[in-house]
Amino acid sequence: MTVDSSFGARLKAIRVQRGLSQAALADGKISTGYLSRLESGARPPTERVLAHLAQRLDVDRSTLLDAPPGGADGASPLTQALSIAASAESDEAVEGLVDVLAEAADEDALLRWQALWLIARYRERQGERAAEQTCLESLSALADESGLPTLQCRSRTQLARCLRSTGQVGRALDLALSAYRVAQQNELSSQDTGRALLVLVSTEVEFGRLAEAMEHVRDLVSLVAGRTDTLRVEALWSAATVCSRQGDDEAVDAYLKQAMAALDSYVAPVLWVRLRLAAASLYLQSKPPRTEAASACLTEAEAALPIVGTPVQEQELLVLQAHLAFAEGRYEDARAAYGGVDFDALVLAYRDRIRLETLDSLLLIVEGHQEQGRAQLKRLGEEARRALNLDLAADIWLLLAESLENSLSR
Repeated sequence: MTVDSSFGARLKAIRVQRGLSQAALADGKISTGYLSRLESGARPPTERVLAHLAQRLDVDRSTLLDAPPGGADGASPLTQALSIAASAESDEAVEGLVDVLAEAADEDALLRWQALWLIARYRERQGERAAEQTCLESLSALADESGLPTLQCRSRTQLARCLRSTGQVGRALDLALSAYRVAQQNELSSQDTGRALLVLVSTEVEFGRLAEAMEHVRDLVSLVAGRTDTLRVEALWSAATVCSRQGDDEAVDAYLKQAMAALDSYVAPVLWVRLRLAAASLYLQSKPPRTEAASACLTEAEAALPIVGTPVQEQELLVLQAHLAFAEGRYEDARAAYGGVDFDALVLAYRDRIRLETLDSLLLIVEGHQEQGRAQLKRLGEEARRALNLDLAADIWLLLAESLENSLSR
């Protein structure tokens, strides 16, 4: 049968509104691959498929077939741009969507939600934290207006992740707890529940709630047991992070090895790089630093970055190379790497930025500027404490105390 070009976008919008995954909508009657092609506009539905979709979505078939007024073939400009961005999966397509959304007025709230979701993920990849937060604040408001638990959970999870990365730990913790409660109370999918737990655990760690983080990370690892997807990989990574804060380096190594063995670089290349950067960071935070393991991870990540790297990961690599050089006693190399960071275009997360300034403080002390270095450490510790990043603040105070102890023992 013949349908207009906006059929796929309407189908996807209604599916999301109902809080259904593609698998749930397909319900074993059609393949998810075929459903994906329907939503992208690559295939028209048959009469039998249309009847199934209308029944599962609890709408009249005319709701799926009737195009809204305006735009080519009846589709609004936002509907067209959203369809292109969702199917192209390219930054250029999302940039076009940004322009269209800025001009759109009186559009369906769920269409706006989908558009903002894609744009927020694009901002995250580019390291544009403020713009990402603005998108996610609007997403969260639209989700609350819709009253759909799935959208509320996803919006709050992503907003909590963004706030944590910018050092707004207190509000991030409230949102992460809220997202997890929504997932539990509404028995959402393991994917949505797991994503909420991931952010909750990482935020609890930074807030200094290690006991709660360990309890939740056990729930997370149990939730993903038996899975073979990226959620399991991120859960293992999260468990390694919690164990690192507790000083259990043996458990850190075990979890990281499981995570890296479970992830194929061809399946999720960006996550593959992120995992190696994260592993290098955790190895360098061991007592003493495991420089050989960290170096191996950074070498692998560096080889892949020209192909799949993002601006954030490029800066993370340079910063970790500086930390590695310092841990190995190569202070001139560490200072050179630090000097190579473009501070005018800094896109690091809050924790990584503070750790970079901490490295500068330690280098100042090594270079003979003890008072300046210690004063800077004190300032950074206070900043982290005020931001409620108590775990980071404790690390900095410990470094300051060790520096003072070393000076007294000379």
